[in-house]
Amino acid sequence: METYLVGGAVRDKLLNRIVTERDWVVLGQTPESMQALGFQAVGKDFPVFLHPKTKEEYALARTERKTAKGYKGFSVYAAPDVTLKQDLLRRDLTINAIAMSETGDIIDPYGGVADLEKRIFRHVSPAFAEDPVRILRLARFAARYAPLGFTIAKQTRELMNDMVNAGEVDALVPERIWTEMHKALGESKPSAFFYTLRDCGAMEKIFPEIDALFGIEQPAKYHPEIDCGVHTMMVLDRSVTLTDKLEARFAALVHDVGKALSLKNDLPHHHGHELKGVPIVEKMCNRLRVPNNFKTLALHVTQYHTHCHRVNELRATTLVDLLQTLGAFKEQNRLQEFVIACESDMRGRLTFENAPYPQAEMLLRLASAAANIDTSIVLNSGLQGAKIGEAIRRLRIQAIAECRLSNQV
Repeated sequence: METYLVGGAVRDKLLNRIVTERDWVVLGQTPESMQALGFQAVGKDFPVFLHPKTKEEYALARTERKTAKGYKGFSVYAAPDVTLKQDLLRRDLTINAIAMSETGDIIDPYGGVADLEKRIFRHVSPAFAEDPVRILRLARFAARYAPLGFTIAKQTRELMNDMVNAGEVDALVPERIWTEMHKALGESKPSAFFYTLRDCGAMEKIFPEIDALFGIEQPAKYHPEIDCGVHTMMVLDRSVTLTDKLEARFAALVHDVGKALSLKNDLPHHHGHELKGVPIVEKMCNRLRVPNNFKTLALHVTQYHTHCHRVNELRATTLVDLLQTLGAFKEQNRLQEFVIACESDMRGRLTFENAPYPQAEMLLRLASAAANIDTSIVLNSGLQGAKIGEAIRRLRIQAIAECRLSNQV
């Protein structure tokens, strides 16, 4: 059986990056012969098999032909007469169209190695334009490899623009958009994902809530970067340095979407942008079918991030109600992620990248004090129904007030 290592494994090996998974292409075989060798068939749209021992994916060499709009409009031909060069031709980027033989020889018919050295994303063939998911994938690669200095080839940028203008991205389904976005949030510079989409006009169609923030001004005193969109990208990248929790990174991304609704006469100020942003985030999450754990935190951060900034100004009663809303008194809660998203907002500003944010520690300390009250007196007092909750709330208010006094001393 003639097999070749392909795709990301070869690319990352040549970039001296850690290879996390390996995919293989198989020449000269059929689905029947693969199964006879003990391989397990798993592919739905084309012949893919799991190795009986390593469980790595082995796909039969194949060609693809566009038959309809969208990323599912393809017919696949997989047979023993398909060559390695033909299989590599159907791939998206030259850096992903490199193969390696079992003896370590590099097969590079489309110049992928040279593009790796030049740090260029370049499409393999005009067939790139047949699959709109490739725009998302390229944007995700930009988020991953931005620290290495990768740029997009001029012809590929033009092709992406043409795809957007032709309406190809309109065929993208929410699940696929979220999948690629979720992966991008886990990369080292997720802002590059969104900037790439914006540069080709795709962000306006896929993420209009984020795109709408660009060009909207903010007070230079507090936001030297001025532009709301630029601020949002800075906040997103700052969140990467503070947490690996993708829920917090997503919340950081959407926290300011309400600023797009600020009245022109009020600019550069954004009164009430927090509440204005809530229905926007709600609608965005519903459209993209964002998981509830992401959605809930995003809504909380959108509505209450300025509460965290002003934690030292808020009354104890307001703080208890805030913590209750955030679920901070439950054993399993997202308060840490909430605080990190708020800290990302504060530090995602020009010249504020390393500024102290004592509000984070203060809110966590006050939450701990309120959560660790002794409720036994209330529970043994004979109170019933809502009066129990009211009594516990008063104890938490008192605990926060006392915690503040002890910190002042």
